[in-house]
Amino acid sequence: MLTLAQAAGDTDGAYPLSEHVVLHLRHGGDAPAVHLLARDQDGVLAGYAHLDTTDEVEGASAEVVVHPLRRRRGLGRALVRTAMDVADKTDPRGRLRLWAHGDHPSAGALALGLGFVRDRVLLQMRRSLFAPLPESRLPDGVALRPFQPGADDEAWVALNARAFADHPDQGRWTLHDLRLRMAEPWFDPAGFLLAVDEASGRLLGFHWTKVHGDRGHHHEHQHEPIGEVYVLGIDPDAHGTGLGSALTAAGLRHLRGRGLDQAMLYVDESNVRAVALYTRLGFARWSTDVSYRRVVHPVTAASR
Repeated sequence: MLTLAQAAGDTDGAYPLSEHVVLHLRHGGDAPAVHLLARDQDGVLAGYAHLDTTDEVEGASAEVVVHPLRRRRGLGRALVRTAMDVADKTDPRGRLRLWAHGDHPSAGALALGLGFVRDRVLLQMRRSLFAPLPESRLPDGVALRPFQPGADDEAWVALNARAFADHPDQGRWTLHDLRLRMAEPWFDPAGFLLAVDEASGRLLGFHWTKVHGDRGHHHEHQHEPIGEVYVLGIDPDAHGTGLGSALTAAGLRHLRGRGLDQAMLYVDESNVRAVALYTRLGFARWSTDVSYRRVVHPVTAASR
């Protein structure tokens, strides 16, 4: 499946599967996840859909990929229709979200044609690390240090939950989710920066950076290395102190110190405060991922 996804990503300029799905394919994931496969007449894998049915609040979500040489044969439509059938069987309302990474026009046409509506927009933003980095000071009484694996795990998960209490995905991370990422070859605690209250030792915020296409892992990335503002989180009690700007600048300086020339990040278009912060720090919109939501009717007593 990952080879298929890489071929599609190289053609489209956007990787078709989210990190969440890739981690599940590599390490195993939630038991209710459904894997749909489409093969050509020779039995070669031509299409794949991952269906996650574990979100009882938002409903199931699907990601679909078809090999570039096997497109325009109805495989994508067949995979989405099968995912819709599974959603009908696992959810009384048949709720389903469909992610289109890169906002490819054909993906949008397929989703709209099958009764989905454009629902959520995730922006990828980028900036040059050659451009001047902002001078941003930490608030008084706050120190910066790297994440310490094993010692900071539980405190970080608690802070992440507070920082992203209203976020549809990030706020629900568990210790298992954290440690899966710590086991990835790209993980570097030196680039996982924590803001700590000097008096109490309490975690107030963090900037977790990531490097894509590290020179030791070129087999997974067909591009020069690029840094990422992977996750930036601030305790609600520390909002308005300038900590977000200071942490962002510190992480960018770390990435530039690694010899990288470019940084990227993902942010919800609806998160106006975060988009404004990143724009002030020199980031500009690069690409777009879109979630389409299936139009469904409320459950009634007669339909239960």
